[in-house]
Amino acid sequence: MAHQQHQQHDQHHHHGLQGHRHGPAGPGSGTEIDWAEMAPHLESQAELFTPLYERALSWLGTEVTEPGLIVDVGSGPGVVSCLFAETFPGARVLAVDGSEPLLQRARARAERLGHGDRFGTVAGELPGVLDELDYPADLIWAGRSLHHLGDQRAALTAFAERLAPGGMLAIMEGGLPSRFLPRDLGFGRPGLEARLDAAQEEWFARMRADLSGAVGEVEDWPALLGGAGLKHARSRSFLLDLPAPASEPVRAYAVAQFERWRDASEEALAAEDRAALDRLLDPRDPASLHQRPDVFLLAAHTVHTAVKPG
Repeated sequence: MAHQQHQQHDQHHHHGLQGHRHGPAGPGSGTEIDWAEMAPHLESQAELFTPLYERALSWLGTEVTEPGLIVDVGSGPGVVSCLFAETFPGARVLAVDGSEPLLQRARARAERLGHGDRFGTVAGELPGVLDELDYPADLIWAGRSLHHLGDQRAALTAFAERLAPGGMLAIMEGGLPSRFLPRDLGFGRPGLEARLDAAQEEWFARMRADLSGAVGEVEDWPALLGGAGLKHARSRSFLLDLPAPASEPVRAYAVAQFERWRDASEEALAAEDRAALDRLLDPRDPASLHQRPDVFLLAAHTVHTAVKPG
């Protein structure tokens, strides 16, 4: 299981992948995600969302003082893992993921940024692979990775067991669906993104149901953290606001997202909406995401924290 996206699902629920890992990985309506194939998308997304992550990590820094070991659960290619290394210069950072190809990219990034001497990786299935930790963690971060585990309650309990007394578990789940376009595009029926939200919710429900050992849960994250034996649950949301005119990275990210949504949602959408998506994704069309001047990115992600009793 690699981290988080998704993506709308990555945005909404979506997707560490990182950073957001949630969302269909390719054509068709299947829910299997090839994380290694998604590596460039995961990296570009997490890099784009870096201002949001920096604010979230700064908040964590006011809650956790001088952690010795930080574990990024479902780290993916390590963009956020390296932000932890930068934010907490005295900490050792361990990136944990089910995809060795993504961890190779994480190690390369850490070396490139000068964090290699205090950066490690562990490959294996979560949450069991955490048994390989040599000592308890002071901070465990799961950024949009928890929703890729079938039994989220059991996973949170396993994460909590790997915390040192006084250590913190921080999960990024929920928030709001991202927005890229005005409600009225100038063609098609207004409100396209809201209808894409509904299609993505259906995809997410199928993805969850298809996971091994899937267990339904009310997504009351503070209550689930309390059920894992943790105390002092807190929640805070962080905004990414990149208004029009869009930079090239925002435009490229928007195109990638809408391509994924079209591939995964085609059967769920009316013909008029499919036609609108085709126009948005045609680089020759002045009204496309490639050319139109009103493309933006507005997103909100929520972080939930709780502490292991001392």
